[in-house]
Amino acid sequence: MSITTTDAALLRLLQLSSASLPVGGYAFSQGLEYAVETGWIKNLTDTREWLSLQLAESFAQVDCPLLLRCHRTLQENDTQQLNYWNDYSLACRETKELRLTDTATGIALMRLLSQLDIETPTLEGDSSFIAAFAIAAHHWQLNEEAAVLGLVWSWLENQVAAATKLVPLGQTQAQHLIGEIQQQVPAAITRAQAIQDFEIGAGLPALAIASACHESQYSRLFRS
Repeated sequence: MSITTTDAALLRLLQLSSASLPVGGYAFSQGLEYAVETGWIKNLTDTREWLSLQLAESFAQVDCPLLLRCHRTLQENDTQQLNYWNDYSLACRETKELRLTDTATGIALMRLLSQLDIETPTLEGDSSFIAAFAIAAHHWQLNEEAAVLGLVWSWLENQVAAATKLVPLGQTQAQHLIGEIQQQVPAAITRAQAIQDFEIGAGLPALAIASACHESQYSRLFRS
């Protein structure tokens, strides 16, 4: 994986993938809170396995290839295909909560782009975070490899921050975890780049069950 950016594009990439981006991603655990509550995740090793599997079998199979396609449709100025892949992204969410995560952050990012006077294409229905992220990346002239890297980092940072509170993990453990999973990111992006349209999709039953059960979990720190 080779990623090249100008200094200006790199700064925009950091802005777009920062945890301080006001889209509310920090408010969602994506099933992690229930997995901790029920005892599936008890320590650093369990957390590493949970996130590594999610990166390889879900994020690299769904989010990353969809971002690539949204970015390419914007390069081609094909709004119809952008809407298609936006809808496809939402259709891939296996629970109401996972769909809410996608639409809440997507709508928030589209609102932010509008407030920054960035012209955005019209999306029919709710915006997925993936489509909104692609729009921002395209506007700021980030190439598709940089955009995907930023999306992965945004997800990883939010998940590790959630795990730090929930498992809980120490700050040093959290940094070790980020460093270890970072090493798996290039392979995940390479995998995403090779996926054909009909191969997009994932099936992680435990993740879907955790997300669905979190919707009615008695005590919650994260949004449902």
